Amino acid sequence: MESTRHFKPPWSLIRENSECYIVRDANGVTVAWLFCRDDAQRYSVGAGKLTSEEARRIGKAIARIPEFVMQRRGFYPRGGGPRWRADRPYHVALQDTYIRAHWDEIYALCRLNSLPFNSTGEVINNDGVWRVYEFTWQMDAILFWDRFEGRWLRGTEFHYPERPANLPSLKPLENWPKFNPRDTR
Repeated sequence: MESTRHFKPPWSLIRENSECYIVRDANGVTVAWLFCRDDAQRYSVGAGKLTSEEARRIGKAIARIPEFVMQRRGFYPRGGGPRWRADRPYHVALQDTYIRAHWDEIYALCRLNSLPFNSTGEVINNDGVWRVYEFTWQMDAILFWDRFEGRWLRGTEFHYPERPANLPSLKPLENWPKFNPRDTR
């Protein structure tokens, strides 16, 4: 059954009292309650509650849900092409030379940030060789496109949308680049 109720973005996180965080939409409708207790070690009753820091982090994540679900303008589904699939409509092309030079970093960043890294096997020859990657979610495709200097695809043509102002950033790799013994020669 389809719900007709909408929770208008942006959602905000509010500390109601010392034991509760509340996530509310723009109309003031409560979306989630997160109960917490910092002195849970003193009482066996409160052992199942979150600490206030855990509740705050989870509340911030819940408040960002509309940001990840909403459709961004200019970033359209591919809508055609030889390898287009309806269940993975967003396609980003990376230049083959860039992939070869940065493969380890691309692979590690995608794993760290849970970005799917699915190649379609399609190759585009347009001012160089480009390899195509497919995504189910628009936000995953946008983050991949932005971080790895990709090209957005509409049909078989490259599309150049503007970078959104409030785009979240990917978690960075720590201690990168990794030590390579060949570089010491």
